[in-house]
Amino acid sequence: MSAQLRETAGELAELLWREHTLYRERSGTVVIRGSHVERWISLSPTGGKDQVLIRAGRILDGGTTAPARSEAVASLAVGRGELAAVCRRLLAETAAGSAPGAARPPKSGRSQKAGARRTGRPARGGRHTGLTSWLVILAVLGFVALYVRGVTAGL
Repeated sequence: MSAQLRETAGELAELLWREHTLYRERSGTVVIRGSHVERWISLSPTGGKDQVLIRAGRILDGGTTAPARSEAVASLAVGRGELAAVCRRLLAETAAGSAPGAARPPKSGRSQKAGARRTGRPARGGRHTGLTSWLVILAVLGFVALYVRGVTAGL
């Protein structure tokens, strides 16, 4: 799988960018780095047969890499052109999220386009107490008040 992943990454690198750096990490992940566009793509083996986890992220000032902004699981059985399309979509999401004032595109459902399956996690809102939580708190306080009133009425 490692040799196939490196070969696939090399072909994808040629399709994506003229200038690129290709390297393999200790974990078996193959990274395609496009320094001139300040983006990176990584391909990691998954538990599934002929499946690969594709992640995209930015390269920060100084050459360090930021965590992945988008990811998808794709099949290696689809053509290289379709894998390149998945990579381009992830890179576009990464670029859209990095522009000042730009909003990330909405994540809608699971996409089967180009043999890819989204693995995004649901967005979590801010840490605040919701309406349902307040209603539960008020109900508990009401029951406590009724109990205290009943106990003090019997004295």
